[in-house]
Amino acid sequence: MDYVSSTYITKTMMQGLEKQMKYIKMMNLKKPAFTMLELVFVIVVLGILAAMALPRFDRDLRQGAKDNILAAISLTQHIALVDNQVDPTVNNWQKALWQIRFSNPGGEWLYTVASNSDYGTNIDQNESAIDPGNGKYMHSSNASPADSDESPNIFLTKLYGIDTVTFNNCTGVSGSTAQHIAFDHLGRPHRGVTGSGSYDYRTLITNSDCIITFGFIDNSITNLNITIARETGYVSGD
Repeated sequence: MDYVSSTYITKTMMQGLEKQMKYIKMMNLKKPAFTMLELVFVIVVLGILAAMALPRFDRDLRQGAKDNILAAISLTQHIALVDNQVDPTVNNWQKALWQIRFSNPGGEWLYTVASNSDYGTNIDQNESAIDPGNGKYMHSSNASPADSDESPNIFLTKLYGIDTVTFNNCTGVSGSTAQHIAFDHLGRPHRGVTGSGSYDYRTLITNSDCIITFGFIDNSITNLNITIARETGYVSGD
């Protein structure tokens, strides 16, 4: 190959390379960060993901409330089985039965697990159960803030947004409307033990299953129903 041919080939290659570099440079300059179509697509995808996440959040909130309340009621029943408070020699022995109370001081719902062992008017902190999950009292006289020795698990409104607690068909012989459920040494459910003054079992729930309904501030969340079977005390949730 002579000098002229070699020079021509080299020049041709350089021109081709130069054109390719210009093309690449032009493509880089022309390409925007995002096109309008791409932005719309991203917004649509984010909207779909958000729509999918919100119902899951609601389900998690409801499931968390269900697990918490079922565990608290089951714990109350278990303690009653091993700590027999039945004493027929005392006319108001039902007061000392282990019970779970639902109350809303300050408009915020919470529960207390305790035994009124001194038969007094109020249940004191030292009469309440200890939360096995954190070693703190399952008792509070105020909705918030929780004291350092009070279990945070008892605050239903603060944790799950529960704003109503309704007892349905939870009547024994006594016909009490108190918002608590107590258990005897056989695990059977009672209601109205705080006002009992009789030696018999008239507080025992025998007429129908007790259904406790929990409503949420967010009305898109389906109400939670906890059922306590009459006589047996078997606890379940929907």
